[in-house]
Amino acid sequence: MLTKSLTSSRLSHVPCGIVGMISSQAFSTTASREEKKSYKLVVVGGGSGGITMSAKFGSKLGKGNTGIIEPMETHYYQPYWTLVGGGMKNVENSGRPMKSVIPKTVDWIKDRVVSFEPDKNVVHTKNGHEISYDYLIVSMGLKLDFQKIKGLPEAFQTPGVCSNYSLHTVTKTPQAMKDFKEGNALFTLPNTPIKCAGAPQKVMYLTDAYMRKVGKRDKANFIYNTALGVMFSAPKYAAELLKVAKDRGIAVNFQHNLIEVNSDKKEAVFEKLSSDKEPKETVTYPYEMIHVTPPMSTPEELQKSPLVDTSGYLALNKHTLQHVKYPNIFGIGDCTNVPTSKTAAAIASQSGILRKNLKAVMAGKPLPSQYDGYTSCPLITGYNKCILAEFDFDLKPLETFPIDQGKERRLMWHVKKDFMPPLYWHLLLKGWWEGPWPFRKLFHLGMSR
Repeated sequence: MLTKSLTSSRLSHVPCGIVGMISSQAFSTTASREEKKSYKLVVVGGGSGGITMSAKFGSKLGKGNTGIIEPMETHYYQPYWTLVGGGMKNVENSGRPMKSVIPKTVDWIKDRVVSFEPDKNVVHTKNGHEISYDYLIVSMGLKLDFQKIKGLPEAFQTPGVCSNYSLHTVTKTPQAMKDFKEGNALFTLPNTPIKCAGAPQKVMYLTDAYMRKVGKRDKANFIYNTALGVMFSAPKYAAELLKVAKDRGIAVNFQHNLIEVNSDKKEAVFEKLSSDKEPKETVTYPYEMIHVTPPMSTPEELQKSPLVDTSGYLALNKHTLQHVKYPNIFGIGDCTNVPTSKTAAAIASQSGILRKNLKAVMAGKPLPSQYDGYTSCPLITGYNKCILAEFDFDLKPLETFPIDQGKERRLMWHVKKDFMPPLYWHLLLKGWWEGPWPFRKLFHLGMSR
């Protein structure tokens, strides 16, 4: 049942964009006795970062010396779900068996970590395993907190309510587009860090393009309610996206955070984060269609561990990706407190830094590499249109191509649609892709870092 699976969800696979959900009851089997295992390197999480780092170290350390802990049977390329939600791709093509992406030199521990004991170099799993390690990589991703919005996830069982962030709800998006008659089309962004912060706008622009194609756009009021105070974190791209929204006739309301979906009345309630009152002022919008981007947070098992900062994220040195307290622990991806947008592109760039630094720690040498915060988000703005945002910790552009990537371009659409999926499956997950920096240097004649 949809409600049950959404309420009890946990998902750790996290690149740019969106995430599936699965019932925790699937992992309720408990071992009759605790079994102890030991590895040179243990990787927690079989998402983009976990698989990538397993591929990098599995062959280096030799068979039987690396273990990856991951309960799910299927690995999903989640950025693909933007295209699924836009009605252009089939969701079935977004996943592959987990067994097929885990390197053969790596032991797959089909289980879930429930606690960490970093002082003892041990993790414990749901099925009763005590797994010790010399080195640990944490790559647990983010979980979706639909239940923090009143009326969800139950409202997903009603027409017009959709989300590209879940395997269970992404196919509702194209259906909501087709069924739309007239009224408000709402698109939201929550008051928490999320994976691929551009995804809530991508679905909005694709919906706008669809409505224009089928002749329904004049019957739709497009409204983008974002908890942020800006259109996008990097100023260069924020300015262009605000212009795109204005040109498309989309109303933008900043510091509006979704707190309730009343599916009986087809109304959505937002709190005004700029309000000085307590409780904060609210505003209610009727909807014909609403795309929900849920609040997100790290898995509870990580939040309860001694590895996190006060916000519940893995506490790392943002430049070296090494834990601030435990030098034999590193992290990668969305579950970390590294202050950059949470995308697959960030994971690719981080993987190169982590590879060099962990290798140095294993050899007893100083850490040689520094992460500059590089991340990227292909901001689809319509059919055959895309702005390719690339930037660093300081939100300054760090663009690969020798053209202005702040403009809508057909080329960037093909980069997103045709180039990135095979790059993900055949290069990133196999440990061979560490970001576009070599091409950036080439295209800019060595003048770019």
